[in-house]
Amino acid sequence: MNRFEGSGNREAKLRYLDADFQILTPGTFVTCAISGRPVLIDELRYWSVARQEAYADAAASLEAEKRAGALPTQNR
Repeated sequence: MNRFEGSGNREAKLRYLDADFQILTPGTFVTCAISGRPVLIDELRYWSVARQEAYADAAASLEAEKRAGALPTQNR
C-alpha cells in the first residue's frame, strides 16, 4: 500500500500554530505558498503562523519573509 491509498490524494487545510499545526480538513498534502509545490503533511517543517502559509523548504520560508518585509534589507 502506498502513502496515498485510503486517505485520498487531496489537499489538507491546516491551522498553523507555534511549533505545531492543527488539521482542519484531512488530506495528504498542503501547497507551498511560494513555489506552489505540494508538501506532504508528514514532511511539513516550515510555515508562518502570522500569514498561515506553508513552505516547501527553508529557502521558500526565507523568500516569504523577504516578500513580507519581515527581514531587513542589506544595502551595499
